Amino acid sequence: MSDLNKEARKLSKDAYGGIKGEDYIPFIPSTVVMPEMTGYSIILGILFAILFAAANTYLGLKVGLTISAGIPGAILATGLFKAIFKRNNILEANFTASLAAVGESIAGGIIFILPALILFGMGLSMLTVIIVTIIGGFMGCYFITPVRKYLIVEEHGSLIYPESMAQSEVLVIGSEGGKGFKYMITGIATGMLYKLFSGGFGFWKESATYIIKPYEKTMLGIDTLASLLGVGFIIGLETSSLMFAGGIVAWLGLIPLIKYFGNFIPTAVFPSSVPITDMSAQEVWGSYIRYIGAGAVAMGGFISLARSMPTIISSFRKSLAGMLEGEHGSSKKTDRINQDAPIIWLIAAAVFGFLATWLIPSIGGGIIGGILAVIFCFFFAVVSARMVGVIGASNNPVSGMTIATLLIVATIFKLTGNVGDDGIRMSLLVCGIVCVSTAVAGGVAQSLKATYIIGGTPKKIQFGMFIALGIASIGAGATVILMQNAYGIGSDAVPAPQATLMKLIVEGIMTAQLPWTLVIIGAAIAIFCAIAKLPILAVALGLYLPITLSTAIFIGGIVRKLVEIKFKGNEEDKNEASEKGILLASGLVAGDAIVGIFIGIMAALNISINFGAKIVPQSNLITFIIFALFCAWVYKYTTSKDKK
Repeated sequence: MSDLNKEARKLSKDAYGGIKGEDYIPFIPSTVVMPEMTGYSIILGILFAILFAAANTYLGLKVGLTISAGIPGAILATGLFKAIFKRNNILEANFTASLAAVGESIAGGIIFILPALILFGMGLSMLTVIIVTIIGGFMGCYFITPVRKYLIVEEHGSLIYPESMAQSEVLVIGSEGGKGFKYMITGIATGMLYKLFSGGFGFWKESATYIIKPYEKTMLGIDTLASLLGVGFIIGLETSSLMFAGGIVAWLGLIPLIKYFGNFIPTAVFPSSVPITDMSAQEVWGSYIRYIGAGAVAMGGFISLARSMPTIISSFRKSLAGMLEGEHGSSKKTDRINQDAPIIWLIAAAVFGFLATWLIPSIGGGIIGGILAVIFCFFFAVVSARMVGVIGASNNPVSGMTIATLLIVATIFKLTGNVGDDGIRMSLLVCGIVCVSTAVAGGVAQSLKATYIIGGTPKKIQFGMFIALGIASIGAGATVILMQNAYGIGSDAVPAPQATLMKLIVEGIMTAQLPWTLVIIGAAIAIFCAIAKLPILAVALGLYLPITLSTAIFIGGIVRKLVEIKFKGNEEDKNEASEKGILLASGLVAGDAIVGIFIGIMAALNISINFGAKIVPQSNLITFIIFALFCAWVYKYTTSKDKK
């Protein structure tokens, strides 16, 4: 085995296409026997799934974004297996990375819609989160089984699966030695310390703001969080600048405009119950701008879905055709890379999904809800599995598919007499199941492609990811409940943008009590972005989120751009520094989230650890200077050459 690893130093060009999928020889051929689903890989993978589920739930509720877990999971897996367990086994590392990736998937599925129940005042228990995740995750994991061979093998080279290939490269490089693990751990440790001394001990504030009194008392500022800096570095300057531009339009354009004309109106203007002249910039944002931003985000989802529709229709048609052809095929290979999950698991997932959605009291979807859940889960699972092959899991339009599902499901429930709070709850829970299934199916497909490239076993990956998501749902659910108890979901600290949008949509369908003029203004802005060929979601999120968030993300993008400028003309060094910075930034996000959850626990228990606030003056200037120094350290660390 050691001789094999010495010879196979990198993936062959065949991994990217050029040959038939059935003729591709994986990095670890099927003739080579190697442990894969072991106690080490299972336990480590589940721990990573919990970590990334909690971290992405925390981050998603704050800014509406999640970070990829498959690639960081691969880095951590290869590093830990070699450093601690003295095992250099790429199949174990791939198994662990796949389980880690499902943490991101379920976080995205959960945060998009389930917190809307809290926003409606209906409450959300951790048990409900776990049940929804298991139902949707079971279907998402196994509904793609019939189309795996077609999407992964027969479409080899046609469907790129960009993030799967990146994960595969990381696994190969990591198995031979690399410093990515060190960068990730450095980011986690630094992010934890920064968060502990700021948000925990309170030696400096986590936000620096400035009220522009001559300009209708609007506000500028920055949330000085390591996680936001990391997100900005990861997404880069182009996307972060568009988010910031959306914030500029809202906070330096729309809010002063509303305040200016509102000064001449002595009474409150719907939907606010307070006269505009008495409102702060934050209150204007909460009462008016959020609806404009929601309209922009919703229209962005529809436009994204419309643009994807040819691919969606083609994906579904080709995938089903491939499945039917496969049923009549003559292939009887039972080697490792061809071991699919038994079809009985798909049937069991469908039956379980229908019965659980119908009969479990905390879901209470009824027969109609059960049927809708299974139909939409299957359709969008197949679509999602193919979509990630084109654009990657991070860009998978799960929110757009969820919006489309919610519109149809809520309308059907209303037409069948399920209205009021019961209709709203049923709609959100059924769509929550579909959302989780869609996100998980994309994540599983991405991991199955990496498994095919490396040479692992598909059915083991699917089984492991299902077990991991079931356990990781506890971490994600606990994070949602903790954030609610400590800060309040829907507050400035935890705006939960997608869930708020879903609340507005289902509320609009069920009650028609929405300021549609504001929503349509937002939709018009989104249409403008589409015509101008600007990324709609980035601008819409900038409109929708507090400018303090988008400013911090924008600064992260600037730091990355400065790194790229330093190595301009040297493509190899630039790519190396960017990869180093992305791993460091991923660690910053994870470290911030870990301590953020700890601080939330302390807040929920009414335990104060904020003793630093009594020692150091809490000024905006000190906060900004410390954050600037932190940004400088990220730049210096990323651009420095490692000692050999």
